[in-house]
Amino acid sequence: MKTNQKIRTLNEAISWRQQCKEKNQKVVFTNGCFDILHAGHVTYLEEAAQLGNKLIVAINADASVQQLEKSPARPLQSQESRAQVMAALQFTDCVIIFTEPTPKEIIEQLTPDILVKGSDYQIQNIVGADWVLQHGGEVKTLDFVPGYSTSAIERKIISAHGLGSDK
Repeated sequence: MKTNQKIRTLNEAISWRQQCKEKNQKVVFTNGCFDILHAGHVTYLEEAAQLGNKLIVAINADASVQQLEKSPARPLQSQESRAQVMAALQFTDCVIIFTEPTPKEIIEQLTPDILVKGSDYQIQNIVGADWVLQHGGEVKTLDFVPGYSTSAIERKIISAHGLGSDK
């Protein structure tokens, strides 16, 4: 399947999800900004994908990223660019961009079998966890790979180029 075919609208993703159900395929869902894809992201996503048969990755739209408490320069890459990079990963099966502050609506529309977030989240605080559990699914957290962070990469770039100082 071509990379751009993995990037779906919500309606396309709902239809695709239904096809997965009909084939008894276990669908895993995760979400994030994925602004600068790094080895930590790849490890996390690959581990998430191994929990089921198909992986959905929901990406925060540009406006949604700007609402999060990250650097004012974020996102560093457009939502289209981030979606294409995510879709290019062989273990990613569906990519959807969400504009809402959280992926709650998408989770409720898709009702994944397994909802996954990083271990910095407590299961009871994961958006959509209650919905997934009420519908017979599972919610899991995965450990981060130490030493990888988009924010740290951004700080390193700024520091290396003397940006953000009072020069």
